[in-house]
Amino acid sequence: MTINEIQDKIVEEFGFFEDWMDKYNYLIELGKECPLIEVRDKTDNTLIKGCQSRVWVSAKLNDEGRMQITADSDAVITKGIITLLLRVFNNQEPQQVYDAQLYFIDKIGLASHLSPTRSNGLLAMVKQIKLYALAFTIKN
Repeated sequence: MTINEIQDKIVEEFGFFEDWMDKYNYLIELGKECPLIEVRDKTDNTLIKGCQSRVWVSAKLNDEGRMQITADSDAVITKGIITLLLRVFNNQEPQQVYDAQLYFIDKIGLASHLSPTRSNGLLAMVKQIKLYALAFTIKN
């Protein structure tokens, strides 16, 4: 699936919920599906700066040249948010990740329902994933 197709699917999924408490509960459930980072990769280098909670994100290229991203967080909502980002970006080519315009965040209302510190953390997570993509693009 393309990045936009995945975003559209996420928008559709969140469209089933009218109440934001239901959406938060769904985020928490999604966090349980997060592709977890290896313990050895939970380092200061993979720790996202600017997040209220602790979030680690690691990325590698697979044999097909697609990004394989893993993450973890000590906060359940944040773990759900990073899981959504990984759904969008995992198994995509680095250039596609770097060029992606993330519209699902606004369409599901996530940006308007996060505290300012969580919003900053979300931006920091996106920025880090795009920096990994840029590094992989430059390497090739």
